[in-house]
Amino acid sequence: MLMAQGKPARLHFMANAFRVLSPGDHVVCGMSGERIPLEDLRYWSVARQEAYSSAALSTEAERKG
Repeated sequence: MLMAQGKPARLHFMANAFRVLSPGDHVVCGMSGERIPLEDLRYWSVARQEAYSSAALSTEAERKG
């Protein structure tokens, strides 16, 4: 699949994977607003359908509920 450079991807997050709904080369962290290249994406919330740039930010988001 061709990635649109500089464009955010739209993803559907699942328990152990994500599905690309709209191609792009990054997503935005739900806590920090930081751009996360898709190849570096490791943390997300299935319930909130948002990505996180680090385990610490993922944990912080979980605590906030």
